[in-house]
Amino acid sequence: MSLLRRLLGDRTPADFAGSLSPGEDVVDSAPVEGGGYLVVTQLGLWIPAEGGVRRVGWHLVGKAAWADSVFTLTESAEVGEAGAAVVLADLPPVRFRLAVPGKVPREVHRRVEGSIRSRHRQEIGCGGAWFVQRKVPGQDGSVLQVRPDPGTDAELVAAIAEQAAAKLVNPVE
Repeated sequence: MSLLRRLLGDRTPADFAGSLSPGEDVVDSAPVEGGGYLVVTQLGLWIPAEGGVRRVGWHLVGKAAWADSVFTLTESAEVGEAGAAVVLADLPPVRFRLAVPGKVPREVHRRVEGSIRSRHRQEIGCGGAWFVQRKVPGQDGSVLQVRPDPGTDAELVAAIAEQAAAKLVNPVE
């Protein structure tokens, strides 16, 4: 059956433990040394996780890097809201050793960049923040995300993000 699936264009690894959403197709995958796979779909990157696998939506990939056979993923967590904007914080990076990466690093880069509509760095006091407008996979429109640097005044960043998001929703005001 696996050969037939591959002939028909299905790139899902035979022993992939994830449950794809209806219409979610595998673009490429790479086996992770130690078990599991990195699996690229149009909705996100499936990664090995404690107790199985989970999908990280493209809009929540803060950083992804490929060097020396190691794929490093920094996922962003939604930690708050500022009006229509979403406040993010980076989670600790996770590393996956890939002996045969295939097109996974290239596809991840392409899809993360493709989710970004605009980005702006704003210096704020002794720190700063990134303001990024991103497409959320499987949804219409985009969302304004703000990722403040550690130590930056979170209340000030949230106030700026709230104003910016309001202007994006109602540009004539």
